[in-house]
Amino acid sequence: MGTALVYHEDMMATRLLWDDPECQIECPERLAAALDRLRQCGLEQRCLRLVAREASEEELGLVHSLEYVALVQRTQALSKEELQVLSGQYDAIYFHPSTFHCARLAVGAALQLVDAVLTGAAHNGLALVRPPGHHSQRAAANGFCVFNNVAIAAEHAKRKHGLHRILIVDWDVHHGQGIQYIFEDDPSVLYFSWHRHEHGRFWPFLRESNVDAVGQGPGRGFTVNLPWNQSLYSLGSQGWHPEVPTGSTGPLTPLPCTRQVGMGNADYLAAFLHTLLPLAFEFDPELVLISAGFDSAIGDPEGQMQATPECFAHLTRLLQVLANGRVCAVLEGGYHLESLAQSVCMMVQALLGDPVPPLSGPMVPCQSALESIHSVRMAQAPYWMSLQQQDVASVLSPSTNSLEGKPVVLLPGGPTCEAAATTLSSFLDRQNLCPMPHVRTAVALTAPDTALPLPPDELCQEGSAPREETEAWARPHKSLAQDEALDALGKLLYLLDGILDGQVSSGIIATLAPAVEATLDVAVRRGLCHRAQRLFCVALGQLNQPPDLADDGRILWLNIRGKEVAASSMFHISMPLPRTTGGFLSCILGLVLPLAYGFQPDLVLVALGPAHGLQNPHAALLAAVLRGPSGGRVLALIGEESTPQLARTLARVLHGEAPPNLGPFLMASPEDIQALLYLRAQLEPQWKMLQVAGEALGSGGSEPAAQS
Repeated sequence: MGTALVYHEDMMATRLLWDDPECQIECPERLAAALDRLRQCGLEQRCLRLVAREASEEELGLVHSLEYVALVQRTQALSKEELQVLSGQYDAIYFHPSTFHCARLAVGAALQLVDAVLTGAAHNGLALVRPPGHHSQRAAANGFCVFNNVAIAAEHAKRKHGLHRILIVDWDVHHGQGIQYIFEDDPSVLYFSWHRHEHGRFWPFLRESNVDAVGQGPGRGFTVNLPWNQSLYSLGSQGWHPEVPTGSTGPLTPLPCTRQVGMGNADYLAAFLHTLLPLAFEFDPELVLISAGFDSAIGDPEGQMQATPECFAHLTRLLQVLANGRVCAVLEGGYHLESLAQSVCMMVQALLGDPVPPLSGPMVPCQSALESIHSVRMAQAPYWMSLQQQDVASVLSPSTNSLEGKPVVLLPGGPTCEAAATTLSSFLDRQNLCPMPHVRTAVALTAPDTALPLPPDELCQEGSAPREETEAWARPHKSLAQDEALDALGKLLYLLDGILDGQVSSGIIATLAPAVEATLDVAVRRGLCHRAQRLFCVALGQLNQPPDLADDGRILWLNIRGKEVAASSMFHISMPLPRTTGGFLSCILGLVLPLAYGFQPDLVLVALGPAHGLQNPHAALLAAVLRGPSGGRVLALIGEESTPQLARTLARVLHGEAPPNLGPFLMASPEDIQALLYLRAQLEPQWKMLQVAGEALGSGGSEPAAQS
């Protein structure tokens, strides 16, 4: 099992035959650019390559009317003039004699991908298709989309494979209203879309693209819209927005504006951590479908967003912890060829399980993004325990936006576009400097388990640091005097050097239970004096922070144990181990990952000390999600009393496999909620990724009562 890549070069046949500035950006070169870059990077060769087939008329009829399918079929025999007249009857559409063939191939590619993943022929995959599909409706083409590829794939998965819970994540910059309409009363499909909205003044100009469109009837709560309402008028630190009535031809009046131009990496990550993923874990999907539109990436003329290509690798990695890793991505938009090609490559690298590059830029969500996230949480709270279990009482009054009722005018060129081009160019340069480690995961156990199956790029480490060097590091610690603990320490030093030198991506070390704390102390000190500039240590159980280490911002220490709830500094945090699945997920999504992405560590140490209390699936999830913020550099330290099954599970997730299911969602205890909210209130001023707009203004910040 691996990553499937489905495409057919015939999908490049359809093209615009007349002059139409609106439609000319949807061109065959989009597909060619993505395929060429996958080949140049050696990624296509690593995938299971499948040639797309045409979908049958019966399959198209899963979501489209027979009359509409017949209408599209008739376009094969129409003249150029007749095609242009028919296209004019729809919004942002062009037809070509090859459209019916290409659109059937696009649907067929999505169906082949779903079949491959659900039958076990592949673990995940990407369908590179055109025309896109998420705007297409039951009886209407719309927004370059002819047939709704992802919606048909979801319905196919339900009917052919008997699935009951499907998550669709639409990160295209436009609202996928076609998917929303098809499933708005269906509780078996959770549809999440973020999209540029501008309070309804950005295409497709729909009231139902807003946060309060949550579904109909039994589907209420299963439509989740996150509208981006940022202003698009920025010039240095000052912004510009129009102060002219709709339809006016008067001049634009410059006014101060605090909103950034386009959403960036921090905004996208915050939306996932604080909105999508809490709902997704509670929903517990059997399959994840991604409407993968890359017009939400930097440089795109449609979206004018600021998220860099590697951000989509991080988003993909976060979705891979769901549905046992069964993730099927289908291409939607994306009109800047270089940005599109790089973003596709980043996604495929994540699907293949490769370490993802670190995110660039400050991890500080903008106020506009926080307002949108807060609004979505408020709208969805009545339907989801994962949001009810946190204090989402509104302390943020609805913002009065000076753009209400005003037209949105795109201002081309200027510092913003130049900055986007510079950022994209910088990203491309960095890509050439990030070689893949030779070994993805190394495992060093005190008594190696020969039953542990290891893939080709995973090894059972036998190497060790020189004995004299190992003894020097062990000398301050009595617990490291035993030969077995000393042997484990030598392997740790050797493995740690391999990770920091870029030869190994991640690793697992087992040592004697009494020696875990001393071994962790050595790992921290060795890491800091050997290349690591920022080290994030997540210590579970009876483990203390190494003494005499400077609180200089190079170490972020999070201790999850016992009853203590404290933040003695922004870099030294303690909290109890949550008692339920809901509490643990809130801890991961609401504290651990925001801290990790804000800190941007070179290395993550996960130490499971005595009495850590963590079940194997929970430990696996923790290790899996921390691969993203650290660029894959995670070193797990476990005591020898841990079961061989734990070592196997950690090895698999560090290698890129999905963690085991956590089991039924159980709401967090009041004590766990209070502890989390207290810590967030204390830490939000320093760690901006913790912010959710309502909480950022002071809700939930009272000191917790003593834990029983």
